[in-house]
Amino acid sequence: MKFGKVDNPEDIDLTIPFDHPETTRSLSQLDDEPLQLYVGCAKWNRQDLKNFYPRGTKDELVYYATQFNCIELNATFYRIFPPEQFAKWYDKTPDDFKFFPKLSQEISHLRRLNEKVYPFVDAYLDAASNLDDKLGTIFLQMHNNFGPKNWDRVVTFVEKWPREFRLAIEFRHTDWFNDERVAQELYHLLEENNMANVLVDTAGRRDLMHMRLTNDEAFIRYVGANHDSDYARLDDWAGRLNEWYKQGLRKIHFFVHQNLELASPLLSAYLIEKLNATLPIQLKVPQTLVQPKTLF
Repeated sequence: MKFGKVDNPEDIDLTIPFDHPETTRSLSQLDDEPLQLYVGCAKWNRQDLKNFYPRGTKDELVYYATQFNCIELNATFYRIFPPEQFAKWYDKTPDDFKFFPKLSQEISHLRRLNEKVYPFVDAYLDAASNLDDKLGTIFLQMHNNFGPKNWDRVVTFVEKWPREFRLAIEFRHTDWFNDERVAQELYHLLEENNMANVLVDTAGRRDLMHMRLTNDEAFIRYVGANHDSDYARLDDWAGRLNEWYKQGLRKIHFFVHQNLELASPLLSAYLIEKLNATLPIQLKVPQTLVQPKTLF
């Protein structure tokens, strides 16, 4: 994952910013309910998840699902899979497993939410619905150059989105967050439509660290820098998520990436141990072929 990659992470302030003031207000309005904590990687391919699969593993998804309770399904960004494929993924995973699939690039990057995207949205959702109760929040990731001049497209897309499917949106153009008027309009739109504002933590794009929750879900995409600082950043996240839980947050969806996918399972295992120590839940700690903190 090259997004936000830097050569010198030790020279960058990787501290998580303070909460946006409206995040505290949003959390205070949430109903109390059981904690839903999902922590996983972006993909299950053996070539991407080093130090993870035992020798002789025949089906990577089947094994992955014995170690993690979710996957951020990036494969669906590159093409719309047929319904049968989603059904096969459903059958291969345990009852409590969740998929959090990315919307197709045909929708986000090629057609850029124009008026011609909706047949593709319908086809995508028709296929993804075969995940049934294992379908988590779907997420939309916009291109870096998709800026606020496209505001009308965003409004139309959000308002047309079928409410039976949860949606999170990731914006990567700086002006969505650094222009205060634009930011407030965007947050209000997401809040009014019960959609999550994706939180992105990557070393090279600290301008995207807005820390603004817009509904009852923290959807976090964490990108490690293949550096010792990755663990300190996860310590900070464990502390922040514990604070948000105390304030009322009950839906935490955390996905671990790296610029070079060498240790995503290691980092995930490390975070899960930290969260198990503070939150009222005990997730399985994924087994890895080496121990966390030994790769860098």
